Amino acid sequence: MSAVAMDDIDRAILRLIARDASLSLAEIAAQVRLTPTPCWKRIRRLEKDGVIKSRVAVLDQKALGLPVSVFVSVETTDHSAEWLTRFAELVERTPQIVDAWRMGGDVDYLLHVVVPDISAYDAFYRQLIAALPLRNVTSRFAMERIKSAPLPI
Repeated sequence: MSAVAMDDIDRAILRLIARDASLSLAEIAAQVRLTPTPCWKRIRRLEKDGVIKSRVAVLDQKALGLPVSVFVSVETTDHSAEWLTRFAELVERTPQIVDAWRMGGDVDYLLHVVVPDISAYDAFYRQLIAALPLRNVTSRFAMERIKSAPLPI
């Protein structure tokens, strides 16, 4: 998808929604100095254009009993379309994988895995390596999240 044409008001709306998706239309409109109807039309257009993909709540991992974040680098020797389809299906149906990227460089894929403890990660790891042929899987355990922020709009 190419960049969508936006003006300063659109970007201001996006910054507000990215920080707090629970803001009411009236609150957003007031902060960007619009009446609710034109503000609503802009939000709907940004949704239709795919700029706003969804509005979600950011949940606390620890409070939910999921304090362990693991960044898993995956390397494969098979780069076929069939392998990629199977891998994408595995990623999609595995709830512990909360983010996944196809990478350039020495690692093929990077997964963000969230689990309650190390034994749960071990079970995930065993499931992963049994599912598909992989050359290398490297796990990096996060000690502390230093920053989590909206996109720099």
